Order: sequence, then structure tokens, then C-alpha cells
Amino acid sequence: MRIFSPVAAVSFFLCFFASGSLSIENFRQAFPIIEPDPGHTKLRLSREGLEAIERITNPIAAVAVIGPYRSGKSFLLNQLLSLSCYEGFGVGHMRDTKTKGIWVWGTPVEQDIDGVKTSVFYLDTEGFESVGKSNVYDDRIFALATVMSSVLVYNLPETIREADISRLSFAVELAEEFYGRFGQDVAFEPAKLLWLIQRDFLQGKSVQQMVDEALQRVPNDSGDKNIDQVNQIRESLAIMGDNSTAFSLPQPHLQRTKLCDMKDGELDPMYVKKREQLKAVVSSLIRPKIVQGKSLNGKEFVSFLEQILEALNKGEIPSTGSLVEVFNKGILERCLNLYSVRMGNLGLPTSEEFLQQGHEGSKEAAMVAFDEQHFGHHHAKRSADKLVEAIEKVYKNYVMANEYQSSKLCEALYTRCEEKMDQLQVLRLPSMAKFNAGFLQCNQSFERECVGPSKSNYEKRMTKMLGKSKSLFIKEYNHRLFNWLVAFSLVMVVVGRFIIKFILIEIGAWILFIFLETYTRMFWSSESLYYNPIWHAIVGTWEAVVYSPILDLDRWAIPLVVIVTVLVLYWRCYGRRKLGSRWILPLYSNQKEQHRSE
Repeated sequence: MRIFSPVAAVSFFLCFFASGSLSIENFRQAFPIIEPDPGHTKLRLSREGLEAIERITNPIAAVAVIGPYRSGKSFLLNQLLSLSCYEGFGVGHMRDTKTKGIWVWGTPVEQDIDGVKTSVFYLDTEGFESVGKSNVYDDRIFALATVMSSVLVYNLPETIREADISRLSFAVELAEEFYGRFGQDVAFEPAKLLWLIQRDFLQGKSVQQMVDEALQRVPNDSGDKNIDQVNQIRESLAIMGDNSTAFSLPQPHLQRTKLCDMKDGELDPMYVKKREQLKAVVSSLIRPKIVQGKSLNGKEFVSFLEQILEALNKGEIPSTGSLVEVFNKGILERCLNLYSVRMGNLGLPTSEEFLQQGHEGSKEAAMVAFDEQHFGHHHAKRSADKLVEAIEKVYKNYVMANEYQSSKLCEALYTRCEEKMDQLQVLRLPSMAKFNAGFLQCNQSFERECVGPSKSNYEKRMTKMLGKSKSLFIKEYNHRLFNWLVAFSLVMVVVGRFIIKFILIEIGAWILFIFLETYTRMFWSSESLYYNPIWHAIVGTWEAVVYSPILDLDRWAIPLVVIVTVLVLYWRCYGRRKLGSRWILPLYSNQKEQHRSE
């Protein structure tokens, strides 16, 4: 049984409390930034290492080393950083596999690149093909390293295998989607690929020849699908052109298990020379990580990493399409907002045809904007389809809103006309001309102001309501007019007899009364009365008196009655004295007044 020493116990407690602190004090060590989930299929962030990156305010570049399990990646990184195995990345032959996921050296190397001070981080990745992992997990590690790095060092022992080429399919997809689109609209610049082949001898073919031969098309007379797929990758790698470099590195020493204890003087001089050349090559390839047209500082790099990780974990298999969707997400939102703004300017409610035209025009503008800004060449269609789908959803909302606003407006107009018709039904002085004027005004205002999909339904309701109102008014009109004329004749009898004492007025009023009450009832039926020319003349006279564009007697009846009453009273009291015998019309004679004058 192993017993902890006091020093080990103190160290344990110090490490325990240090791990629970809110911040890291010593960044000169390796930290995990990506770690596997318990099932070892997907990846998740490790906040411990992200803190080392977030504190950087300079533009960031990353150098990632990938390769098979136990191929010397960690040792190579320590050599590039001029670190020993005891202070740098953990080396596999010293202990169990140290690197799970992706680790970062916490202290970046400051480098001046084209006059820009750049912080370069070095990343160590978990090796491929180790025991207890799925191929999907390896693909995610490779994909993530490809996307986040500026230089991708593909560390291969001895030679290039078919599996090594197949694994480059993701890098090829990225290159096909984004390579050559540097500028304002670039999503990110693909990493520079460095083929690093470590072998025991440097004679014979150069490493560039080895890479070129490995990438030559393999004959496939049998039509094997797997060979076809690898050949497609070989052909597609040609588009990377200047984006890849080949470099060979000899073995540092025959006793590989003792490398960590050796100084440079004990290593193979050719290895030391080539290692320094490799440092210069890597340094020459490094560029700040460019995402969407600008370099990233620490916090922006971590945010970018979070987006990429979410995209890679999204499906069963990590895909370039998922990354394209991530980069196009913001563009989709801007294009959808452009569509919404243009549609909002249409003003609701409006006709279905105008709304459809506005939709087509706004959709076309949004798609043009997307075509000008989108990322990716092949997988962008999925993002475009999503934009179309989102636009159609928004359009459905506008259709529903238009229907609601149209129904609300037309209902208000219908209610207003209905109230107007009800008011015309109860006029104090019935007037067909006034009813028709109100009827026409309601109909025209409804036709002019009611717009949208609800118009047709409300037109039917409006026609039915107006027709019913007009029918009811006509039905009551003649009856009410007849009653008004009878009442008018009686009033004029009283006025002519007792107020102004004008015998002709009284006689005329009696004639009208007798005509209405006797002759019409004796010789005209109630129906034929309304079609008689004499009755039409009476109705025409009534309409001319009651309603005209200049005077609406129904509105001014009471004020006019008051004025006429005042005038009659004035004339009754003072007018007759002044007029005297000059009044030439026949008046009622008062015998008492004649006796007094005698």
C-alpha cells in the first residue's frame, strides 16, 4: 500500500484549493480547453484553459499538431516551444496518455506578423485511433483543430497512409467552401496545412515527392466506392495549392524513451538543425486567425470556439455544412430583418395582390443580400433554404395580420354605415334625397377605405344591410310623408285662421286637408297613390323644400320654426298697425273694431 508523504499531502491540499480559486495565477503550463464527454463521442469546453486565452487582447493565432496516437505530437510541441517534457506538454511514454481532447500551452508566444503583434498559442490534440474511442470522436477532434488553427501540423511517422488521406476529407470540404474568399465576406481563412513526416532516414525521395505520390489518383477499374472517395479527396486537395507545405524531420535519437532526459547536445545534430528549420517554417506560416474579415482577440476567439463546437456536436457526424450554417446565422438574421423592414413599410391592411407583390419584392431583396454576403460555396444552399423557410413563416404572420387589420377596419366602416342608416330611418322630416345622399356616401366611403382580404365578405354584408335599410325607408317614406302633409294642412289652417288671419292660407290648407283625407281615399288606393303623377309632384315639392345641397330642413327645422314664430308675433303685434289699409290681401274683418271706429 502506498502512503502519502507530508510533502505530498501539503501539495495535494494546495492543488485542491488552487483548483477552486476563481482565477489562474501561473499560466506557464498546459491547460485543457476541449475535453470529451463521458461517452467519449462528443466534445465540451473546459473553462480552465479558456481563461488563459480570454485574457489576451492581441490578435490570436493558433498552431495545432494532429496525428495518430503516440506519434510524438506532445514532444514535437515541446521542441517547438523550447520546453522540456517536465515543464511542457505531457509526453505519452512517460505516463498514460496525457492529452485528452485539446490542450493549450497557457503562455502564448509573442510574434510580430506584418507589423502586428500577435499572440501565438500552441495546441496539442488527442491522437487518432487510440483504444476506446469512436471514429466520430476522432473526426470531431480533427475538424475542430482544422477550424480553430492558423497552422495545422499533420504529424505522421515514417510515411503517408490511405487513412491519413481519408481523414483530410474535412479539411478538403473546408477548403472547397471557404478557400480563396479572403476579404470582407470571408468566414474564416483555412489553416495552412503542414505535412510533417518523421522518419529514421532522409535519403531517397523527398518528403514533397512522398506527398505528391500519395496524392496521385489510384486506378479503380473495379469501381470501388471507397477508392473513389479517397481519389476525390486527392483531387480536391489540389485546390489548396499554396495552402500546404511538406517538411521532413529525422528521428532525434534511437532511444526514444529517453528523449525527455536528453539535452540538445545529446540529440542527433541533423535533427537539431532540421528542428530549427521547422520552427522557422512554422513561424513563416503563422497568420492571425481571421474570422468574418477581422482578427480575433482572446474573448472573441473563445466565442468563436463555442460556436464551432456547438456546430460540430450538432449532428451525428461533424460536417462542414454545420459550420457554414454557423457563419451564415448572423447573415440570415440580417436578411430576414431586411425582409421584415420592407414588409413593414407596406402598411396594413392592404389588398392581397399588393401584399403578395410586396412579399415577392422583399423576398428577392433578401435573397440578393444573402447571395452577396453568404459563406460557403456548396453548403450555402441549406442556409438559403432556411432563409426562404423563415421568410415564408414571417409572410404567413403578415398574411394573418393583414386579415385581422382588414377585418377590423371593414368592421368599423360597416358599423359606421349601419349607424348612419339607422339615423336616416328616423329623420324628423323624411327625405328620400337625404337618404340617398347618405346611402351613396356610405357606399363610396366603404368601397374606398375598406381594403384587404376581408373586403369581399364585408361587401356582401354591406350590400345586404344597405338594401334592407333602403327597402325599409321606402316602405315608411310615403306613409310618413302623407301624415306630415295632413299635419301640415291642419297647422296651416290654424295659422291662417288664428295667427295671421289670412283667409287664402286657411282655404288652401282646408283644400289640401280635404284632398288628402277624402279624395285620395275615395279615388286612389294606397298603392296607386304612390305612382300618381300628382303625388309625384307633391313629393318633388316636398323634397325641394325639405332637403337641398344648400339647406337641410331636417337639421334646421327647429331654428327656422323659432324664427318664423318670432316674425309672426312681431308682425301680429306691430306690423298691422304700420301697414293699416295698405294690406291688399283679404283679411278677416273684426266687427267690434269697426263699431269702435264709427
